[in-house]
Formats: sequence, structure tokens, C-alpha cells
Amino acid sequence: MTSFSYPDTQLLIDGVWRAGAEGKTIPVIDPATGETIGTVAHATGPDLDAALAAAERGFRTWSAMSAFERSKIMRKAAELLRERRDRIAWTMTREQGKPLAEATMETLGGADTIDWFAEEARRTYGRLIPARAAGVTQLAVKRPIGPVAAFTPWNFPINQVVRKLSAALAAGCSIIVKAPEETPASPSELIRAFADAGVPAGVINLVYGVPAEISEYLVPHPVIRKISFTGSTPVGKHLASLAGRHMKPATMELGGHAPAIVFDDADLGAAVKVLSASKFRNAGQVCVSPTRFLVQNGSFDGFVSGFTAAARAIKVGNGLEEGVQMGPLANERRIPALEALIGDAVDRGATLVTGGRRIGNKGNFFEPTVLTNVPTDARVMNEEPFGPLAIINRFDGLEDAIEEANRLPFGLASYAFAGSAAVSEELGRRIEAGMTTINHNGLALPEVPFGGMKDSGYGSEGGAEAIEPYLVSKLVSTMHRL
Repeated sequence: MTSFSYPDTQLLIDGVWRAGAEGKTIPVIDPATGETIGTVAHATGPDLDAALAAAERGFRTWSAMSAFERSKIMRKAAELLRERRDRIAWTMTREQGKPLAEATMETLGGADTIDWFAEEARRTYGRLIPARAAGVTQLAVKRPIGPVAAFTPWNFPINQVVRKLSAALAAGCSIIVKAPEETPASPSELIRAFADAGVPAGVINLVYGVPAEISEYLVPHPVIRKISFTGSTPVGKHLASLAGRHMKPATMELGGHAPAIVFDDADLGAAVKVLSASKFRNAGQVCVSPTRFLVQNGSFDGFVSGFTAAARAIKVGNGLEEGVQMGPLANERRIPALEALIGDAVDRGATLVTGGRRIGNKGNFFEPTVLTNVPTDARVMNEEPFGPLAIINRFDGLEDAIEEANRLPFGLASYAFAGSAAVSEELGRRIEAGMTTINHNGLALPEVPFGGMKDSGYGSEGGAEAIEPYLVSKLVSTMHRL
């Protein structure tokens, strides 16, 4: 296995990689070992002011460039990301913990996302509106909204940044990215690819620091015209209200608690294979992870048996080691959080089928866990577990399944396996979620919508819809001399 050195991460402000103005740093911890492996520069007020001034200048430069030129630069950034994938993936695994194969896929997926938005940049069409009077031309044109502030989490260090960054750049916006302090180096390398590809100074600015201090400063600032946030529902609601008070549009991709419904006529083997892989990917630290498994009575025992076998077969370890399928949790605080959820469920009558414990005493490793027959008043049935924890319960018929699927205020992702086309149609129509994938996992491709409803947020970060929040429609009406 090729080994690289883990870098200390700097800020990027106005095209210059540099330390914070006050010289502060934050330690970066390897979740597999608990060791400090590097530092990240800590931005304070002077750094944010410099980033805002740079973003304002950068917007004037970037928005004046043609969509064709912006697209070419973006495509070059995608190629640089692909060329550097080995080093970037290694870096991501060191700081976040996911297996190297998953980190590589995330890096390559980021390049695909850049390519998608590079093409969308050239297709931000307006329209000609027929006029009521002779000699009048009415044009609806799309213009970039202005400098953007983006806030991203640690679970997908590249994936969560690249969607916001690529959409903003494709539209002609500049951006300040507040990336995660826990996993700073891999998003930094993503942004380095854009800088090296020729994005002008000031168009992309990268900061780290105290999340609440940075968001409270950037969101209300008059330079910032749009907000994009991925994270928890409580924080998202706070930032959305702050943005609303200052008339800033916001895209919010928040938490979920995804139902996964399996009917008696489904292909049980396919359901077990797809859903277990989806559940334990990234140690379950995925906003669209299936969490509440609802299995019809006739298939319940077979599904629990197959799913449990799949969970027990997972090789857990350091993501850099050969054959590891699930790495550590990214943060030590997730271990007591999961233990509390499991303990509460068992106390209320749930059955712990497998897992439920920390592995060893070094690193944030946790057993893939399966709970069955969990009552709806258990905390884990109402709070997103965000870890390698699956809840498997029974249901009788379609109405029962839909009622439970829609019971919570969350509405991000949902999964189903069914043999009946009529049932599949009903599920697609009635499940209250921004995404429903049936008989396979079809989520999160660059070309399809990605977003939720209800307390899971609003706006899309994928598909043709994703660039729209970074654009404004402007009417240009001209009377021509006859």
C-alpha cells in the first residue's frame, strides 16, 4: 500500500494558501488510532473579512467570464482530481476513517459531479417572451445570484463540498466554503484542484474555525447572497431562520431517518444485499442511510437472518488495511451516543440480535448492530442514529408500512423492495420523502435530484434542479425604435 504524509491544512483566501491571521490552529485526530496527525488553520474575524472582500472581487471576475470558459476550467479541475485520487483518498481515510476503497470512490464521484455541473454551466437557458406591443423584446435571463457561503460536514468531506462548490461555480458565483475541522485536508485538496485548474483568485475561499462563530458572521453579511448548509436539523433550522431574517435564499440538506420497506413478494436476497451495504457504508454515518427497516411478516425471519449474517461478516478495522469493509466512527462522541440509543431500546423491550458494543479501546470502532422489535417510543425510532445501527420491525400490510414511513418529521431518503408494480407506484407516490428508491439503490448520482422535505430540508443538490438556487431570473424588456 502506498503511504503519503498527512498535511497541515491552511486557509485559502484571495488565491493565497495561508495561516490564520491570529496563528491559531486546531488539531486533527485519526479516528482509527486516536492520535493527532496534523493541524488545520483557525480562521477568525480578520480572515473572514478578507475572504468576504475576496469573494466580492472574485464574483465580479468570474461572473463576467463566459459559461464556456467556466466550463473548461471546471472540467480541468475534475481531471486533476482524478489524477490525484490516490493521495486524496489516503488523506481522507486518515482523517475520516472510511475504508480506502470508499474514499477513492468518493474522490472519483466528486470528479463526476464537477463534470456534470460543468456541462450545466453551458445550459442555463433563459427564454424569449412574446410581447403585447410591436417593437418590444422581452427576455428572461439567468444571472448568478452572487457570493455564496457554504457549510459542510465531516461524513463525506469531498462529496458534501463538491456539490455546493460546483453548482456555485457553474452558475457564475464566487463562494466561501466553511469545511469541517475534523476532516480538513481532503476538501482542501478538492479546492486545490480548482485553483490549479485556473479558477481566478478570490472566486473560491476556504476557511475553518468555530462553526457557530463563522456562520453567525457570514450569513448576515451583506456580501453574501446565498446560503447552502448540510448538517443536523436543529442547526439547519437556526441557520435558515438567520438567512430568512436577512432575505437570503438557502439550500438546506438536513438529517433523515430513512425507512426501508421490504414486502413478502420482494427478492429477499437482493433486499438483504443492497440494504446491508447501504446501511453499513461509511459506518452508517450517512444522511440517506436506511435506518428503520420495515419487513412484512412473511419475510421477517428470513430478512433478519440474512441481514444479521451480513452484519456479522463485515470486517471492521483501520480503513487503510487490506480487506477492511467498515472503518471507525469519525468522532469519539458517537460511541456513547450509540450506546445510549441501544440501551434505551433494549430497556423498552427491543431485542439486540448482534453488535451493540465498542470494539477494543483504541480508535472509534463499533460493532455493526441489529435491533429487532423496537417499540416506536424508543429514542432510536425517533432520533437519527447516524452509525452502524439497524432497526428491523414487522408490518402487516401496505397501509401499516406507509403510516410508519411517514410518522416522523423527517423526509429525506426512503427505500423499498416489492414485486408488485402497483405497490411500487403507490410507494413512490405516497412516501413523504424527497427521494424514494425501489428494488435498488439509485440515490446520489450527479444527474438526479438530491434533497428532502419536511424537517429534512429543502432544495436539491443534484440534477438539473441543483443549479437553479444559484441563479436569479431577470427580465430585460426593450422597446426598439421603429
